[in-house]
Amino acid sequence: MEVFPAVFLMCALCCSSRDGVAADSIIHIGAIFDETAKKDDEVFRLAVTDLNTNEDILQTEKITFSVTFVDSNNPFQVVQEACDLMNQGILALVSSVGCMSAGSLQSLSDAMHIPHLYIQRTTSGSPRSGCGLSRTSRNDNYTLYVRPPVYLNEVILQVISEFAWQKFIIFYDSEYDIRGIQDFLDKASQQGMDVALQKVENNINRMISTMFATMRLEEMNRYRDTLRRAILFLSPHTAKAFVSQVVDSNLVAFDCHWIFINEELSDGDVQELVRRSIGRLTIIRQTFPLSLNTTHSCIHGKHRISPSLCDPNDPYKNNMEITNLYIYDTVVLLANAFHKKLEDRKWHSMASLTCIRKSSKPWQGGHSMLETIKKGEVNGMTGFLKFKEHGGNPNVQFEILGTNYGEDLGRGIRKLATWNPDSGLNGSLTDKKLENNMRGVMLRVVTLPEEPFVMVSENVLGRTKKYYGFSIDVLDALSSYLGFKYEIYVAPDHKFGSQQPDGNWNGLIGELAFKRADVGISALTITPERESVVDFTTRYMDYSVGFLLKKAERTVDMFACLAPFDFSLWACITGTVILVGLLVYLLNWLNPPRLQMGSVTSTTLYNSMWFVYGSFVQQGGEVPYTTLATRMMMGVWWLFALIVISSYTANLAAFLTINRIENSIQSLQDLSKQTDIPYGTVMESAVYEHVRVKGMNPFERDNMYAQMWRMINKGNGTETSVKDSQEGIRRVKAGNYAFVWDVAVLEYIALNSPDCSLFTVGNTLPDRGYGIALQHGSPYRDIFSQRILELLQHGDLDILKHKWWPKSAQCDIYSSSRAQQKGSAFDLASFAGVFCILAAGIILACLIAIVENWWNRRKGSRVPSKEEDKEIDLEHLHRRVNSLCTDDDSPHKQFSTSSIDLTPLEVDTIPTRQGLEQISDFRNTHITTTTFIPEQIQTISRSLSAKAASGFSFGPMPDHRTGPFRSRAPNGGFFRSPIKTMSSIPYQPTPSAAYSLNNDPDRGTSI
Repeated sequence: MEVFPAVFLMCALCCSSRDGVAADSIIHIGAIFDETAKKDDEVFRLAVTDLNTNEDILQTEKITFSVTFVDSNNPFQVVQEACDLMNQGILALVSSVGCMSAGSLQSLSDAMHIPHLYIQRTTSGSPRSGCGLSRTSRNDNYTLYVRPPVYLNEVILQVISEFAWQKFIIFYDSEYDIRGIQDFLDKASQQGMDVALQKVENNINRMISTMFATMRLEEMNRYRDTLRRAILFLSPHTAKAFVSQVVDSNLVAFDCHWIFINEELSDGDVQELVRRSIGRLTIIRQTFPLSLNTTHSCIHGKHRISPSLCDPNDPYKNNMEITNLYIYDTVVLLANAFHKKLEDRKWHSMASLTCIRKSSKPWQGGHSMLETIKKGEVNGMTGFLKFKEHGGNPNVQFEILGTNYGEDLGRGIRKLATWNPDSGLNGSLTDKKLENNMRGVMLRVVTLPEEPFVMVSENVLGRTKKYYGFSIDVLDALSSYLGFKYEIYVAPDHKFGSQQPDGNWNGLIGELAFKRADVGISALTITPERESVVDFTTRYMDYSVGFLLKKAERTVDMFACLAPFDFSLWACITGTVILVGLLVYLLNWLNPPRLQMGSVTSTTLYNSMWFVYGSFVQQGGEVPYTTLATRMMMGVWWLFALIVISSYTANLAAFLTINRIENSIQSLQDLSKQTDIPYGTVMESAVYEHVRVKGMNPFERDNMYAQMWRMINKGNGTETSVKDSQEGIRRVKAGNYAFVWDVAVLEYIALNSPDCSLFTVGNTLPDRGYGIALQHGSPYRDIFSQRILELLQHGDLDILKHKWWPKSAQCDIYSSSRAQQKGSAFDLASFAGVFCILAAGIILACLIAIVENWWNRRKGSRVPSKEEDKEIDLEHLHRRVNSLCTDDDSPHKQFSTSSIDLTPLEVDTIPTRQGLEQISDFRNTHITTTTFIPEQIQTISRSLSAKAASGFSFGPMPDHRTGPFRSRAPNGGFFRSPIKTMSSIPYQPTPSAAYSLNNDPDRGTSI
């Protein structure tokens, strides 16, 4: 630290400026430096001081010099200053300026035959680009290029090929001439590489802020992916600021790989870049081989270098730029050339040249001095300095430094390879990724309980908590394969995480963003907002949104048999039966039908109603209606009854077979359209944010999300939304609430419901997935994703899914009602109404029977009691009939004057609407004796039992021996059997005299 002030003082005493040239010195050189490169002047003076002090090369002569500072971007000023130096008389000109002024100096030195040693310098330390100076084939090229040509195109192309990059971005600062890498861009394009270019502005913070403000979320995600591979053509100062801003803005991750290339890069700059960066960093810079013998490191040839420059640990040496080193070696090279000329005694004195005059002649000794310099060589601080025939320095070497993927800032860096124009790349740059062996790695995992992904067992008897679930099984599968271990804890605020107003994240995502955890696992969905701060593996399970709802209670309807028809339809059918019965009665009253002999059916209103009802229930009955109008009416009624009964039967079978109570909400669209059942989700969750963004987007075509958002955000979310998923599930079980959440979670809850009272409905197409979250840029993302893909391919994840979501579960989670387990078996509730109707009919019949019994007892004085009824057999009946036929004095033949008996021969002569009176019933035999009586006769000669007469109509009877009766009774009447068809009674004659039917035409009693 104290060497430089002393050296500078010595230089001030022994050396002169441009106006202070030693009178006795024959060696004078000029120097032109950029006005911003004060360090070049310091090193130049230090080199001259070392040569004049040590006297290792020039024993008797001293070097004098003149230095001037110029603006490299002003060629006119540079030429004017160079002319002033030549006017003083110089043997050589040393310049360290930019390419813009180098061409003017080249032309001037060629014209004046002054050897010009040019050291290319860039503004603000940006990477060099070729100046493109033209050289002629003649031997009048007096400019020698001390710095080697720009080999950045060749170096970066080979490094990119070694890394097998196909897509990357190149950042360059405003001072860099992008035309310097045109050759590289052309070759990269020919090889099919996707290369993007971006200029880094001086205000880096404003540039990044503008990107965040103008880029959409999808564009920002694509930009982050592009930043994973980048090449920096920046100055060291700009590179350090740019890397810091990008890392702080979370634009890069730990799996990024950046290449920084710049020849002007010191060890301090390298360490600072490594400290500020994350991921993998590769640095390409120019290097100079050092002497293996450290004791002679300060001696280069015959020249002893100052200890401040040869000591690698000296701060002054470490802060020197490459341009400074080449300036020092250039002065040493000139000293060797001057010594050579002095030894050969071919010295040419300095001449004062004038650039203004056209007649000015060049220096006569310029060519000889140029050849001596070109043939000279020096092993200096930049290695072996020697010029080729064309005046260029071919000796250059690049070293390639790099770091491995790492999570910690300030990690070490090591040398990977070297590169030179002759042998190319020496070393291996294989982009080694993390191997499958992660043994010894301890990861800190943050989680959040969510059934069935992550669940926590109870802490019993001081034992540590045990975590289990589907996501834990996936993490264990990765751990067993990769060999790492982990410790797990629950997020302190028990939230998945959302972005706060100050820009920070809370919950599980916040633990990863603040680097407090390495891995985050739970029912964690992959969203663009979360991917802006953390990395996700590939999805290990599909995700979709659905809702959980309680099944409708299955109510017992005792009158389910009436369900096929509506109440109004049943009322219409009942009214129709009554109306048709009345119409049938009226038609028969207006046009009485003709009844066949022996028919007992009457056309009363009661019978008409009974017949219509019997036809409706398809029970049939005797059809006494023979008129055309009545038959037309009944035909239409039967057709109507057929259609109604068939429809009822079909609908009843459907209602009893498919005995379900369907819920009207079968999709998210149905849920959003109704307002009777409130629904909500977890506040500040991914579902909540998804519905909010969709619902508040004015360009969203589907208004379903807008309707859902109005319900979910009702009362700012306090009325319908919940704090966590467990609260939402409890509200669903309480009834009249739908919980919108992850379908996978809801299906597990519904499958494990004790009473199978819950069902779930979700989207059929998954739009996202569940993934494992890692820190932004984590090196474990790719290896975790690769292993998850292997688990999917081998079916291991399907086995784990079946473990937590079994297909053969007892609960039907997709049906909105509690359906019967066996669809073909009917229960008692399905037919309870039928039994109730039957029971009501039985009770009503019993009541009617009681009333009839009471009524019959009331008429007991006129009607023979049941106890006095005697059974008679047919033989007794025959004797009775014979006695009636033979005994003329029997009471049977004692008729009143008002009595009229009709014989069967006179039946045809009975006018219409005659009465048929039932005379007597033989108890327990169903045999009845009747007498045909005209309507105008009101009394009966033989009255055994009187009943109301009903009108009958008899057809013509040509012969009373034929017809529906097979034989006649002995008294000339006809016998009717208990059934509706007539049958004969065998007749056994009695001992009395034969009875002739023609003898007593007045007898008209029939049996």
